Amino acid sequence: MPNNKTVAPATRLVLGALLALAATAARADDTVHLGNLKFAHYGAVSYMKEVCPKHGIRLDERMFAKGPDILPAIVSGDIDIAALASDGAISGRANGVAIYTVAGFAKGGARIVAGAESGIKSLADLKGRKVGVTRGGAQELLLLAELDKAGLSWSDKGGKDVQIVYLAFADLNQALAAKQIDAMCQSEPQSSQAINKKFGVEVLKPYDTAMGEPYRLLVMTEKLYANKDVAQRVMKCFVESTALFNRNPAVAEKYVVEQMFKGQITSQDFRDAMDNADYTYDVTSQHIDITTDFMNKYGVGRMSKPPRADEWVKLDLLQKAKADLGVK
Repeated sequence: MPNNKTVAPATRLVLGALLALAATAARADDTVHLGNLKFAHYGAVSYMKEVCPKHGIRLDERMFAKGPDILPAIVSGDIDIAALASDGAISGRANGVAIYTVAGFAKGGARIVAGAESGIKSLADLKGRKVGVTRGGAQELLLLAELDKAGLSWSDKGGKDVQIVYLAFADLNQALAAKQIDAMCQSEPQSSQAINKKFGVEVLKPYDTAMGEPYRLLVMTEKLYANKDVAQRVMKCFVESTALFNRNPAVAEKYVVEQMFKGQITSQDFRDAMDNADYTYDVTSQHIDITTDFMNKYGVGRMSKPPRADEWVKLDLLQKAKADLGVK
């Protein structure tokens, strides 16, 4: 039987090994900073912070008022990944923000909604009216494409068929309810909320131009993308979170209503919003190039050099994460 002199060093070796393993595990937790927006169809991206710890990632989420506000935080190094509408991501890349598109996380999620007492039933009825939209969001590009298709001119200065009124997302519903604007192109769940509260009626879902349904993009800094180990683990978080939301809508509803919106929207608002949107993983280079062409045509995003998708769309991390997790 070994004496104490023999056991003690062995015990110390075991304890040392355990401490070393614990230290290694602690070092494996990498902090990644996420820029996000508070919309129903951004919920799976937000939920990543619940999934990421199992992949050795601490995801620090910061909410922004609108997509373009995230871009300076990416430039300053405060944000590593971000949820952006296609036009916001394209504009950022065009103007030198070092980002790659690594996935598409949602599609749809917009409506043109008129005041309930406005008498507006079609795009043609917008002539002579004030239409609210947020500058720099996907909704602006969708609205301009629909007005162009309907043969209507527009300006935020007046003197055209339609007067555009630029407002923050949070102010559009209030302006419509107060009849300060006649219609709006709004995101979800705010557009569904306007309809459910009876001060708004749907004119159309603006998906019948060459752009189709707008995609929201998960973008990653070039710096993070170059760190393949961390970047791949982040992508696994995204795919796993999205798969859960698609597989279990009750989890998605509970998280978005109770955690993201703190009860400020109802379950019905969420369900109606997601009837007009989908959580997804994929996006095509073709869709991004078409969106870029539309932005260039309408002067959205002030692009110094419109980028082509093959320069900055990197879907290899996504494809590997989907394969590893058995997601189609």
